[in-house]
Amino acid sequence: MSCTFVPPYLLQRIALRAGTRHASASGRETLQVDDRLRARRESPPGHMAAPPLPGTKTRVVHTANNTESLPGEVVRSDGDPPVGDLAVDEAFDSSGQVWEMFDTQFGRQSIDGHGGTVSITVHYGRDYDNAFWDGTQLVFGDGDGQIFERFTKPMDVMAHEFTHGVTQFTAGLAYQDQPGALNESISDVFASMAKQRIRAQTAAEADWLIAEELFMPGINAKALRSMREPGTAYDDPQIGKDLQVGSMADYVETDADSGGVHINSGIPNRAFTLAALAIGGYSWEKAGQVWYDTLVNGRLSALASFESFAQATVTSADRIFPSDSSVAEKIRAAWAEVGLLGADVDLAAYRATAAAVGQPTGSSDQPATVAVRRNGGFAGTTKVGQLDLNADPEGPEVRHLLMRVGMQHITATRPTPDRFIYTVEYGDWRLTVPEQDLTPELRRLVQVVLNRGS
Repeated sequence: MSCTFVPPYLLQRIALRAGTRHASASGRETLQVDDRLRARRESPPGHMAAPPLPGTKTRVVHTANNTESLPGEVVRSDGDPPVGDLAVDEAFDSSGQVWEMFDTQFGRQSIDGHGGTVSITVHYGRDYDNAFWDGTQLVFGDGDGQIFERFTKPMDVMAHEFTHGVTQFTAGLAYQDQPGALNESISDVFASMAKQRIRAQTAAEADWLIAEELFMPGINAKALRSMREPGTAYDDPQIGKDLQVGSMADYVETDADSGGVHINSGIPNRAFTLAALAIGGYSWEKAGQVWYDTLVNGRLSALASFESFAQATVTSADRIFPSDSSVAEKIRAAWAEVGLLGADVDLAAYRATAAAVGQPTGSSDQPATVAVRRNGGFAGTTKVGQLDLNADPEGPEVRHLLMRVGMQHITATRPTPDRFIYTVEYGDWRLTVPEQDLTPELRRLVQVVLNRGS
C-alpha cells in the first residue's frame, strides 16, 4: 500500500498548467513515479523496514541521493548530531516529535506499536513533488522549488505519513473509496494534533491547516488542506482550486484518486475539527483519545464506511469517558453536522435502542446473529444470509444499522411484480419489507448480510 500526500489530480493540473517547463515536468514525472509505486506494492508486509543498527532505537534517516533507490544511505540515527542537511535534520526532528506524541499521549511505541525502528528516506527522486508511506517506510521528495518546497519542511507532513503506518498496523483500512478517505482523514487528524501540540495550541487557537508551509511564495495557497473549511486551502491558476468537500451533501462519486480519497476525506476531517472545538481544550486530550481508541479498539472492518466509523467514535467516547456524556454528545453532533448519524437522533434513545438490538453485554441469552431472507424477483428465487454480530468484521456496522432501522417508522406497501421481498430477523424481532420500501439503512443492512451467504 502506497499512500501519497499530494493527490494525483493536483499533480495532473501542475503537469498541464504549471507556469514553467520545469514545474510541469516535475509534476508529470512525479505522477509516473507514483504509478510505479502503486504497481510495486499492492499489499503491505507486516513488518517495519529499518535495518538493525547498533544503538538505533527509534528512527534512522537515509538519503536516496536523488535516486529512487530505497532505503538509501544512512545519514543520521539516534544519538547523532545534526548533519547540516536541512531535509535530513528536519526529518529526524519531526519524526521524533511524532514518535513522542504517540508514545506519551496514546501509549503507542512507534508505528507498529512494538517499538519498531522507523525508516525514513529523504532526497527521493529528482524534484519529486510528493511524500509517501509505502507499507514499510516513510519517503520524502525535495519538491520542484517553484511550486512545492521540500516535503520535510512542514512537520505535519511527517505526522501524516507516520499515521498512515499506524493505520496499517491497526485497522488496516483499505485505500479506496470511503475506507480510503477515512485512512487519509485519520492521517490528517493526527498530523494536526501533532502540529498543535508542538505549538501548545488549544483547538480554538489552532489554524487546522495541513502543510501550510509546503507551497512556494507566489502560489495562492494557505495550505494543502483545511480541516475546518474543506475546499478553501488553495485556488491558483497553476494548481487549480481545492476540490475537498466537507459534507455528505457534497460527497463526490469518482473513479479517480482511488475513489476520491483526498477529496471526501474533508468530511471526516471537518467532523473531527467540529468535535474538538465543541469539546474544547487540547485536541489530543479527549477528541484525539476517542479517534485513537476507535482506530485500535473500534473493531473496524478494513472496508469501514463513514457511517460505521462515526458510530464507532460515539461508542468509544461512551466507553473511555463514562463519567462525561458530553464528549459522546458533542462527537455525535459533529458527525450530524456533516450529514452522518442523523441530526434527528436523540443519543439517549440511540443508546436504549443499542441495548435492545444487541450491544455486547456478555449475556448468554442475547442473540448474536442477524439473518436476512430475500425472495421473489423475476426468477422467484430465494437467498438467505446470516451474520455474526460479534465475530464478523462487519458486525459493528450491521449492529449500528439495526439501531437505525429500529428507530425508523417503516411502512410496507403492497409488493410489486418481479421485485424482491426482504425479511430481517434478529432474535424475536422480525421485519418484512418489499424492495421499493427499503430505507438507505435497511438496504445497506440486507446487502451486507446477504453477501455472507447462507
